Amino acid sequence: MPPIHRYRAVVQWTGNRGKGTESYRAYGRDHLVRFEGKPPLLGSSDPAFLGDPGRYNPEELLVASLSSCHMLWYLHLCANADVVVMTYEDDAEGTLELAPDGSGRFTGVSLRPTVTIEGGSPEKAAALHEEAHRRCFLASSVNFPVSVSPSVRARTASDQAADS
Repeated sequence: MPPIHRYRAVVQWTGNRGKGTESYRAYGRDHLVRFEGKPPLLGSSDPAFLGDPGRYNPEELLVASLSSCHMLWYLHLCANADVVVMTYEDDAEGTLELAPDGSGRFTGVSLRPTVTIEGGSPEKAAALHEEAHRRCFLASSVNFPVSVSPSVRARTASDQAADS
């Protein structure tokens, strides 16, 4: 039997303004997301849905989770393939389409990682993004496309000299 991992989060609504959900505008969307042994995340809904813009919303967290999963697999694969990654940044973006009844669904997420390597082949570094995408637990679990458009740059000797 393959190993099974379980993940637990406690989500607690903190937006009761004294009248509960008496009406759509009567309550706050604020909530706490807690994980054992970690600081809580302050959550809300997207400001378009009466949420607090200073708090994380589920849609942002979904996009960040997909990006993080890809990055962690990519770094792992690079370490095993002798590709030395010096910097990694992803400008990820998700698209949510709303239905007339107010429901919605993600129609896609685009990952656009920019990577600087100091060792190994830039071609190999670029190809490893495909393998990272294939192995990402989260990308394999969602019902919408997740595209990856990487940019790989080899760090030159002049880059290294400028850093010192």
